[in-house]
Amino acid sequence: MAARAGVRAARAALSGRAPGARPPTSRDVASAAGVSQATVSLVLGDKWRGRVSERTAGLVREAAQDLGYRPNLAARSLRLGRTRTALLVVPAMTSEFFAQVYTGAAKVAAEHGFGVVLYPSPEGIGPARDPFDSARTALDGVIASSMAADALASIRGSDLPLVMLDSDPAETGPAAHVNLDIADGVRRLTEHLLGLGHRRFTHIAADVDSWTFVVRARALADALTDVPDAELRTVRAELSVDGGRRAAEAALGSPGPRPSALVCDDDFLAAGACKAAHRLGLRVPDDVSVTGFDGLTLATALEPELTTLTLPAEQVGARGMAALLAVLEGRPAETGDLPVTLAVRGSTAAPRPA
Repeated sequence: MAARAGVRAARAALSGRAPGARPPTSRDVASAAGVSQATVSLVLGDKWRGRVSERTAGLVREAAQDLGYRPNLAARSLRLGRTRTALLVVPAMTSEFFAQVYTGAAKVAAEHGFGVVLYPSPEGIGPARDPFDSARTALDGVIASSMAADALASIRGSDLPLVMLDSDPAETGPAAHVNLDIADGVRRLTEHLLGLGHRRFTHIAADVDSWTFVVRARALADALTDVPDAELRTVRAELSVDGGRRAAEAALGSPGPRPSALVCDDDFLAAGACKAAHRLGLRVPDDVSVTGFDGLTLATALEPELTTLTLPAEQVGARGMAALLAVLEGRPAETGDLPVTLAVRGSTAAPRPA
């Protein structure tokens, strides 16, 4: 009660100041909460656990919020020898998935007084040029998402703390990792199609040198290994709607039995596959079932809506930033792959009898 009264008194005093008066300081927060400036520093620096009670930490945060206190991050950075800035490297910002990864990382960063600088590859999909030499002195760490193997050498050579998202642990040495359980998702998707009766599969595979796509192809092949009458073909495709359309036209128009299911590495590829089916006079899912991957908004904009594997993109970014904070503080990062969700919609159905 005394702390809350102090907050009210301090707010009243601050509200009476002329425009341009000094902003509230940590001393104001300490006075309002009835604690020392050292305690304020511990709480707002997120180093209070084991030193300050939860009740006191709550009072400090309440006082800071009510007073509109903003810590001087520049001064804090000088004291800590940190800039409180992370670099997030993504293949491209044209993808809704990576926008959501950034959102998740930025939310966690903001809660800890960090900023996130975004570095999309100038080449679009594929490895980014090396941003690390010029940025090394201005960053506390790097979060790198879905990087191709030949782009990782510069990261390994950097002394910056590193967290890899959706990347091969064997390729990045001691870096912390945040991965998705892609293999389990593909297995469940394949079981869904097998359960409907599909046996002739074509994989519309993204023509991108990235570990995540290698895992998808391997998981699909493994899921069909013990199904004696299953057939699997692979057609490579540029990662775009048009790329998916061209690949699907080749798969559906080739000699021999037509595939009954097109398993696409991405929702954009799946949209292209649906377009190809329509152009060839085929109906989805009556004549051919189509599945995607990512769970983008596009999946529910198609008609019929797309059966797809939904990835928790925002959670990937949030856990990536949390892992970087753990590395910076000398703590072990959270482990375990994030689950992938199968969203069954109208683009899949039982195949027509032969």
